[in-house]
Amino acid sequence: MASTSQPLRGKRVCKKIFWAVFPHACFILSLVIYAFLGALMFSHIEGNRKVNLSEEYRKFLQSLWHISRNLSDNMTENEEIFKDKIHALLNTAERDWFVNPKDIWTFFGSLFFCCTVFTTVGYGNTYPVTRIGKYLCMLYALFGIPLMFLVLTDMGDILATVLSKSYNEFKKLQSKILASKLFSGSTCCKGDELKSRAQTKVVVNEPLTIMELLKSQTGFKGKPIKSRNAQIFEMLIARENEYLKPPSNKGVERWSSCPELTRGKTMSRVIENFDKIGKQLEKFDVPIVLMVLVIFVYISCAAAILPNWETRLDFQEAFYFCFITLTTIGFGDTQLEHPKFFLFFSLYIIIGMEIVFIAFKLVQDRLIGLYKNVISFCGDKKLPSKRVYPK
Repeated sequence: MASTSQPLRGKRVCKKIFWAVFPHACFILSLVIYAFLGALMFSHIEGNRKVNLSEEYRKFLQSLWHISRNLSDNMTENEEIFKDKIHALLNTAERDWFVNPKDIWTFFGSLFFCCTVFTTVGYGNTYPVTRIGKYLCMLYALFGIPLMFLVLTDMGDILATVLSKSYNEFKKLQSKILASKLFSGSTCCKGDELKSRAQTKVVVNEPLTIMELLKSQTGFKGKPIKSRNAQIFEMLIARENEYLKPPSNKGVERWSSCPELTRGKTMSRVIENFDKIGKQLEKFDVPIVLMVLVIFVYISCAAAILPNWETRLDFQEAFYFCFITLTTIGFGDTQLEHPKFFLFFSLYIIIGMEIVFIAFKLVQDRLIGLYKNVISFCGDKKLPSKRVYPK
Protein backbone atom coordinates (compact mmCIF):
# COMPACT_ATOMS: atom_id res chain seq x y z
CA MET A 1 0.00 0.00 0.00
CA ALA A 2 2.82 2.38 0.84
CA SER A 3 4.60 1.57 -2.44
CA THR A 4 1.51 2.48 -4.48
CA SER A 5 0.81 5.67 -2.49
CA GLN A 6 4.25 7.18 -3.12
CA PRO A 7 3.88 7.40 -6.95
CA LEU A 8 0.42 8.85 -6.44
CA ARG A 9 1.87 11.49 -4.13
CA GLY A 10 4.53 12.31 -6.72
CA LYS A 11 1.91 12.70 -9.46
CA ARG A 12 -0.21 14.87 -7.22
CA VAL A 13 2.73 17.12 -6.36
CA CYS A 14 3.63 17.43 -10.06
CA LYS A 15 0.06 18.38 -10.92
CA LYS A 16 0.00 20.97 -8.15
CA ILE A 17 3.24 22.48 -9.45
CA PHE A 18 1.86 22.45 -13.00
CA TRP A 19 -1.34 24.25 -12.06
CA ALA A 20 0.62 26.75 -9.96
CA VAL A 21 2.99 27.56 -12.84
CA PHE A 22 0.28 27.42 -15.52
CA PRO A 23 -0.96 31.06 -15.24
CA HIS A 24 2.57 32.50 -15.48
CA ALA A 25 3.54 30.25 -18.39
CA CYS A 26 0.25 31.07 -20.13
CA PHE A 27 1.00 34.81 -20.11
CA ILE A 28 4.58 34.43 -21.34
CA LEU A 29 3.64 31.92 -24.05
CA SER A 30 0.81 34.11 -25.30
CA LEU A 31 3.18 37.09 -25.54
CA VAL A 32 5.73 35.03 -27.50
CA ILE A 33 3.07 33.76 -29.90
CA TYR A 34 1.72 37.30 -30.30
CA ALA A 35 5.22 38.59 -31.16
CA PHE A 36 5.82 35.84 -33.74
CA LEU A 37 2.45 36.40 -35.41
CA GLY A 38 3.14 40.13 -35.60
CA ALA A 39 6.57 39.48 -37.10
CA LEU A 40 5.05 37.31 -39.84
CA MET A 41 2.38 39.91 -40.55
CA PHE A 42 4.64 42.96 -40.79
CA SER A 43 7.38 41.17 -42.72
CA HIS A 44 4.81 40.18 -45.34
CA ILE A 45 3.13 43.58 -45.59
CA GLU A 46 6.06 45.97 -45.28
CA GLY A 47 8.74 43.73 -46.76
CA ASN A 48 6.88 43.09 -50.03
CA ARG A 49 5.83 46.66 -50.69
CA LYS A 50 6.90 48.34 -53.89
CA VAL A 51 9.11 51.42 -53.72
CA ASN A 52 7.80 54.08 -56.07
CA LEU A 53 10.42 56.72 -56.81
CA SER A 54 8.52 59.98 -56.96
CA GLU A 55 9.27 63.19 -58.78
CA GLU A 56 10.78 64.59 -55.60
CA TYR A 57 13.46 61.90 -55.73
CA ARG A 58 14.42 62.88 -59.28
CA LYS A 59 14.59 66.55 -58.30
CA PHE A 60 16.78 65.62 -55.38
CA LEU A 61 19.26 63.79 -57.64
CA GLN A 62 19.31 66.65 -60.13
CA SER A 63 20.01 69.22 -57.39
CA LEU A 64 22.75 67.04 -55.92
CA TRP A 65 24.36 66.60 -59.33
CA HIS A 66 24.22 70.36 -59.97
CA ILE A 67 25.87 71.16 -56.63
CA SER A 68 28.60 68.56 -57.17
CA ARG A 69 29.49 70.08 -60.54
CA ASN A 70 30.01 73.49 -58.92
CA LEU A 71 32.50 72.18 -56.36
CA SER A 72 36.01 73.61 -56.63
CA ASP A 73 39.42 72.68 -55.32
CA ASN A 74 39.21 75.28 -52.56
CA MET A 75 38.08 73.56 -49.35
CA THR A 76 36.78 76.71 -47.72
CA GLU A 77 34.45 77.41 -50.60
CA ASN A 78 33.24 73.80 -50.56
CA GLU A 79 32.48 74.06 -46.83
CA GLU A 80 30.35 77.14 -47.45
CA ILE A 81 28.50 75.36 -50.26
CA PHE A 82 27.96 72.34 -48.00
CA LYS A 83 26.59 74.45 -45.15
CA ASP A 84 24.26 76.44 -47.37
CA LYS A 85 23.02 74.08 -50.07
CA ILE A 86 23.90 70.43 -49.43
CA HIS A 87 22.80 70.50 -45.78
CA ALA A 88 19.42 71.95 -46.75
CA LEU A 89 19.09 69.44 -49.59
CA LEU A 90 19.82 66.43 -47.36
CA ASN A 91 17.10 67.49 -44.93
CA THR A 92 14.54 67.01 -47.71
CA ALA A 93 15.67 63.44 -48.41
CA GLU A 94 13.50 60.53 -47.32
CA ARG A 95 14.81 57.27 -45.95
CA ASP A 96 12.61 55.20 -48.23
CA TRP A 97 14.61 56.36 -51.26
CA PHE A 98 17.83 54.65 -50.22
CA VAL A 99 16.71 51.51 -48.32
CA ASN A 100 15.40 48.23 -49.66
CA PRO A 101 12.31 47.17 -47.64
CA LYS A 102 13.28 43.48 -47.76
CA ASP A 103 16.58 44.27 -46.03
CA ILE A 104 14.79 45.93 -43.11
CA TRP A 105 11.58 43.93 -42.80
CA THR A 106 13.09 40.48 -42.43
CA PHE A 107 11.54 38.12 -39.90
CA PHE A 108 14.00 39.09 -37.16
CA GLY A 109 13.75 42.76 -38.07
CA SER A 110 9.97 42.59 -37.88
CA LEU A 111 10.19 40.68 -34.59
CA PHE A 112 12.43 43.41 -33.21
CA PHE A 113 9.89 46.00 -34.37
CA CYS A 114 7.02 44.12 -32.67
CA CYS A 115 8.98 43.98 -29.41
CA THR A 116 9.56 47.74 -29.53
CA VAL A 117 5.82 48.26 -30.13
CA PHE A 118 4.26 46.32 -27.25
CA THR A 119 7.05 47.24 -24.83
CA THR A 120 6.34 50.93 -25.69
CA VAL A 121 10.06 51.54 -26.34
CA GLY A 122 9.62 52.69 -29.93
CA TYR A 123 13.14 53.53 -31.12
CA GLY A 124 11.86 55.01 -34.37
CA ASN A 125 14.50 53.37 -36.56
CA THR A 126 11.94 50.99 -38.04
CA TYR A 127 8.38 52.13 -38.70
CA PRO A 128 5.55 51.14 -41.07
CA VAL A 129 5.22 53.11 -44.29
CA THR A 130 2.16 51.62 -45.97
CA ARG A 131 -1.32 52.67 -44.92
CA ILE A 132 -2.34 49.09 -44.10
CA GLY A 133 0.83 48.66 -42.02
CA LYS A 134 0.05 51.78 -40.00
CA TYR A 135 -3.52 50.68 -39.29
CA LEU A 136 -2.38 47.20 -38.29
CA CYS A 137 0.34 48.70 -36.12
CA MET A 138 -2.28 50.66 -34.15
CA LEU A 139 -4.45 47.55 -33.80
CA TYR A 140 -1.42 45.45 -32.83
CA ALA A 141 -0.39 47.92 -30.13
CA LEU A 142 -3.97 48.15 -28.84
CA PHE A 143 -3.89 44.50 -27.74
CA GLY A 144 -0.14 44.01 -27.33
CA ILE A 145 0.53 46.76 -24.78
CA PRO A 146 -2.06 45.50 -22.22
CA LEU A 147 -0.73 41.96 -22.69
CA MET A 148 2.80 43.18 -22.04
CA PHE A 149 1.71 45.07 -18.92
CA LEU A 150 -0.06 41.93 -17.71
CA VAL A 151 3.14 39.92 -18.15
CA LEU A 152 5.13 42.64 -16.36
CA THR A 153 2.69 42.67 -13.44
CA ASP A 154 2.63 38.89 -13.17
CA MET A 155 6.40 38.49 -13.37
CA GLY A 156 6.79 41.51 -11.12
CA ASP A 157 4.90 39.65 -8.39
CA ILE A 158 7.40 36.80 -8.57
CA LEU A 159 10.34 39.18 -8.58
CA ALA A 160 8.88 41.20 -5.71
CA THR A 161 8.42 38.01 -3.68
CA VAL A 162 12.01 36.94 -4.31
CA LEU A 163 13.42 40.37 -3.45
CA SER A 164 11.28 40.79 -0.34
CA LYS A 165 12.15 37.33 0.98
CA SER A 166 15.84 37.92 0.29
CA TYR A 167 15.69 41.25 2.07
CA ASN A 168 13.86 39.75 5.06
CA GLU A 169 16.32 36.88 5.28
CA PHE A 170 19.18 39.38 5.20
CA LYS A 171 17.57 41.34 8.03
CA LYS A 172 17.09 38.14 10.06
CA LEU A 173 20.70 37.16 9.49
CA GLN A 174 21.84 40.62 10.51
CA SER A 175 19.74 40.50 13.70
CA LYS A 176 21.10 37.03 14.53
CA ILE A 177 24.67 38.26 14.13
CA LEU A 178 23.97 41.24 16.39
CA ALA A 179 22.26 39.01 18.95
CA SER A 180 25.17 36.57 18.96
CA LYS A 181 27.61 39.43 19.53
CA LEU A 182 25.53 40.77 22.39
CA PHE A 183 25.15 37.30 23.88
CA SER A 184 28.88 36.59 23.72
CA GLY A 185 29.67 39.89 25.44
CA SER A 186 27.15 39.41 28.27
CA THR A 187 28.02 38.15 31.76
CA CYS A 188 27.38 34.70 33.19
CA CYS A 189 24.55 35.97 35.39
CA LYS A 190 22.71 37.26 32.41
CA GLY A 191 23.26 33.93 30.72
CA ASP A 192 21.71 32.06 33.66
CA GLU A 193 18.79 34.47 33.64
CA LEU A 194 18.23 33.84 29.92
CA LYS A 195 18.37 30.09 30.52
CA SER A 196 15.77 30.30 33.28
CA ARG A 197 13.51 32.38 31.03
CA ALA A 198 13.90 29.84 28.25
CA GLN A 199 13.00 27.02 30.63
CA THR A 200 9.87 28.82 31.78
CA LYS A 201 8.88 29.42 28.16
CA VAL A 202 9.25 25.73 27.41
CA VAL A 203 6.98 24.83 30.33
CA VAL A 204 4.34 27.31 29.24
CA ASN A 205 4.37 26.08 25.65
CA GLU A 206 3.65 22.47 26.74
CA PRO A 207 0.11 21.27 25.89
CA LEU A 208 -2.33 21.44 28.78
CA THR A 209 -4.58 18.62 29.88
CA ILE A 210 -8.34 18.98 29.80
CA MET A 211 -8.64 19.38 33.57
CA GLU A 212 -5.96 22.07 33.63
CA LEU A 213 -7.67 23.85 30.77
CA LEU A 214 -11.03 23.73 32.52
CA LYS A 215 -9.56 24.90 35.83
CA SER A 216 -7.98 27.87 34.09
CA GLN A 217 -11.38 29.09 32.93
CA THR A 218 -13.07 31.57 35.23
CA GLY A 219 -16.65 30.37 34.94
CA PHE A 220 -15.85 26.70 35.41
CA LYS A 221 -15.72 26.65 39.22
CA GLY A 222 -19.07 28.36 39.64
CA LYS A 223 -20.98 25.76 37.60
CA PRO A 224 -22.78 22.78 39.20
CA ILE A 225 -21.33 19.28 39.09
CA LYS A 226 -23.68 17.97 36.35
CA SER A 227 -22.93 20.77 33.94
CA ARG A 228 -19.20 20.42 34.61
CA ASN A 229 -19.36 16.67 33.90
CA ALA A 230 -21.26 17.31 30.66
CA GLN A 231 -18.71 19.90 29.55
CA ILE A 232 -15.83 17.53 30.32
CA PHE A 233 -17.56 14.78 28.37
CA GLU A 234 -18.10 17.05 25.33
CA MET A 235 -14.47 18.13 25.33
CA LEU A 236 -13.32 14.50 25.56
CA ILE A 237 -15.45 13.61 22.53
CA ALA A 238 -14.06 16.57 20.58
CA ARG A 239 -10.52 15.55 21.43
CA GLU A 240 -11.14 11.95 20.36
CA ASN A 241 -12.57 13.15 17.07
CA GLU A 242 -9.39 15.09 16.43
CA TYR A 243 -7.31 11.93 16.86
CA LEU A 244 -9.66 9.81 14.78
CA LYS A 245 -9.49 11.97 11.65
CA PRO A 246 -8.63 10.01 8.48
CA PRO A 247 -5.02 10.31 7.33
CA SER A 248 -4.01 12.13 4.18
CA ASN A 249 -3.34 8.87 2.27
CA LYS A 250 -7.08 8.20 2.02
CA GLY A 251 -7.47 11.54 0.37
CA VAL A 252 -4.88 10.47 -2.19
CA GLU A 253 -6.80 7.23 -2.80
CA ARG A 254 -10.07 9.10 -3.34
CA TRP A 255 -8.30 11.50 -5.68
CA SER A 256 -6.74 8.65 -7.68
CA SER A 257 -9.98 6.69 -7.92
CA CYS A 258 -12.30 9.66 -8.56
CA PRO A 259 -10.35 12.60 -9.96
CA GLU A 260 -13.63 14.47 -10.56
CA LEU A 261 -13.84 15.12 -6.81
CA THR A 262 -10.79 17.37 -6.83
CA ARG A 263 -11.18 18.90 -10.28
CA GLY A 264 -13.32 21.73 -8.94
CA LYS A 265 -10.77 22.50 -6.23
CA THR A 266 -7.94 22.52 -8.77
CA MET A 267 -9.74 24.90 -11.11
CA SER A 268 -10.70 27.17 -8.23
CA ARG A 269 -7.03 27.31 -7.20
CA VAL A 270 -6.03 28.22 -10.75
CA ILE A 271 -8.65 30.98 -10.80
CA GLU A 272 -7.34 32.21 -7.44
CA ASN A 273 -3.85 32.41 -8.99
CA PHE A 274 -5.24 34.65 -11.69
CA ASP A 275 -7.02 36.80 -9.11
CA LYS A 276 -3.85 37.25 -7.05
CA ILE A 277 -1.96 39.00 -9.87
CA GLY A 278 -0.55 42.28 -8.62
CA LYS A 279 -1.11 41.57 -4.92
CA GLN A 280 2.57 41.07 -4.12
CA LEU A 281 3.51 44.38 -5.69
CA GLU A 282 1.11 46.15 -3.35
CA LYS A 283 2.79 44.53 -0.32
CA PHE A 284 6.34 45.05 -1.57
CA ASP A 285 8.32 47.38 0.67
CA VAL A 286 12.11 47.62 0.55
CA PRO A 287 14.40 50.67 0.73
CA ILE A 288 14.60 52.70 -2.47
CA VAL A 289 18.39 52.86 -2.15
CA LEU A 290 18.51 49.07 -2.44
CA MET A 291 16.38 49.11 -5.60
CA VAL A 292 18.56 51.83 -7.15
CA LEU A 293 21.62 49.70 -6.40
CA VAL A 294 19.96 46.65 -8.00
CA ILE A 295 19.12 48.68 -11.13
CA PHE A 296 22.67 50.05 -11.35
CA VAL A 297 24.23 46.58 -11.07
CA TYR A 298 21.73 45.10 -13.52
CA ILE A 299 22.36 47.73 -16.19
CA SER A 300 26.12 47.63 -15.61
CA CYS A 301 26.21 43.89 -16.33
CA ALA A 302 24.47 44.42 -19.67
CA ALA A 303 26.61 47.45 -20.49
CA ALA A 304 29.70 45.27 -20.04
CA ILE A 305 28.34 42.54 -22.35
CA LEU A 306 26.71 44.64 -25.10
CA PRO A 307 29.94 46.12 -26.61
CA ASN A 308 31.12 42.59 -27.46
CA TRP A 309 28.88 42.53 -30.57
CA GLU A 310 28.03 46.25 -30.87
CA THR A 311 31.55 47.51 -31.54
CA ARG A 312 30.48 51.15 -31.90
CA LEU A 313 29.31 51.25 -28.29
CA ASP A 314 31.55 51.59 -25.28
CA PHE A 315 30.52 51.00 -21.66
CA GLN A 316 29.04 54.47 -21.15
CA GLU A 317 27.06 54.43 -24.41
CA ALA A 318 25.82 50.90 -23.68
CA PHE A 319 24.77 51.93 -20.16
CA TYR A 320 22.87 54.89 -21.60
CA PHE A 321 21.23 52.69 -24.25
CA CYS A 322 20.13 50.06 -21.67
CA PHE A 323 18.70 52.72 -19.35
CA ILE A 324 16.76 54.37 -22.18
CA THR A 325 15.45 50.96 -23.22
CA LEU A 326 14.42 49.69 -19.77
CA THR A 327 12.65 52.93 -18.95
CA THR A 328 10.78 52.66 -22.30
CA ILE A 329 11.94 56.12 -23.38
CA GLY A 330 13.57 54.89 -26.59
CA PHE A 331 14.97 57.98 -28.31
CA GLY A 332 16.38 55.97 -31.20
CA ASP A 333 19.62 57.96 -31.27
CA THR A 334 21.63 54.73 -30.87
CA GLN A 335 21.21 52.30 -33.73
CA LEU A 336 22.13 48.65 -33.29
CA GLU A 337 24.22 46.90 -35.91
CA HIS A 338 23.05 43.43 -34.87
CA PRO A 339 19.42 43.51 -33.64
CA LYS A 340 19.30 39.70 -33.86
CA PHE A 341 21.63 39.39 -30.89
CA PHE A 342 19.60 41.93 -29.01
CA LEU A 343 16.48 39.82 -29.54
CA PHE A 344 18.12 37.01 -27.60
CA PHE A 345 18.53 39.64 -24.91
CA SER A 346 14.73 40.01 -24.71
CA LEU A 347 14.50 38.12 -21.41
CA TYR A 348 16.94 40.60 -19.95
CA ILE A 349 14.76 43.47 -21.21
CA ILE A 350 11.57 42.04 -19.67
CA ILE A 351 13.19 41.39 -16.28
CA GLY A 352 14.86 44.80 -16.37
CA MET A 353 11.58 46.52 -17.17
CA GLU A 354 10.04 44.71 -14.21
CA ILE A 355 12.81 45.92 -11.88
CA VAL A 356 12.40 49.49 -13.12
CA PHE A 357 8.62 49.16 -12.81
CA ILE A 358 8.96 48.01 -9.20
CA ALA A 359 11.35 50.89 -8.47
CA PHE A 360 8.90 53.39 -9.99
CA LYS A 361 6.12 51.83 -7.90
CA LEU A 362 8.18 52.31 -4.73
CA VAL A 363 8.95 55.92 -5.63
CA GLN A 364 5.26 56.48 -6.36
CA ASP A 365 4.26 55.08 -2.95
CA ARG A 366 6.86 57.26 -1.23
CA LEU A 367 5.62 60.34 -3.07
CA ILE A 368 2.02 59.57 -2.12
CA GLY A 369 3.10 59.20 1.52
CA LEU A 370 5.03 62.47 1.31
CA TYR A 371 2.05 64.33 -0.12
CA LYS A 372 -0.19 62.87 2.59
CA ASN A 373 2.18 64.05 5.30
CA VAL A 374 2.41 67.52 3.79
CA ILE A 375 -1.37 67.82 3.47
CA SER A 376 -1.93 66.53 7.01
CA PHE A 377 0.71 68.93 8.33
CA CYS A 378 -0.94 71.85 6.58
CA GLY A 379 -4.37 70.74 7.77
CA ASP A 380 -3.27 70.30 11.39
CA LYS A 381 -1.70 73.73 11.40
CA LYS A 382 -3.87 75.87 13.65
CA LEU A 383 -5.20 78.99 12.07
CA PRO A 384 -5.52 82.15 14.21
CA SER A 385 -8.84 82.03 16.00
CA LYS A 386 -11.34 84.78 15.29
CA ARG A 387 -12.23 87.09 18.13
CA VAL A 388 -15.87 87.09 19.06
CA TYR A 389 -17.04 90.49 20.22
CA PRO A 390 -20.05 90.77 22.53
CA LYS A 391 -23.17 92.24 21.02
